[in-house]
Amino acid sequence: MSDDKQALDFEQSLQQLETLVEAMENGDLGLEESLKAFEKGVALTRACQAALDNAEQRVSLLLQDNGKPVEQPFAPDDLSDTPF
Repeated sequence: MSDDKQALDFEQSLQQLETLVEAMENGDLGLEESLKAFEKGVALTRACQAALDNAEQRVSLLLQDNGKPVEQPFAPDDLSDTPF
């Protein structure tokens, strides 16, 4: 699967999950609809987690140096340079 397709699938799954959660929190669904929404939410959560796990593995591979992992500490201050 292409990177663009994976990112799009992740974004779509996350948006659907947010919509389901909002509908459930607002009490817009009956019991049966809530159960179906919950089941779909669990599936979407698993799909999102799998996509995140895959991304983490890819980042880990990119940080390897001559087959050896390169440990780099993460600090929230590192985010100050990001455009978003």
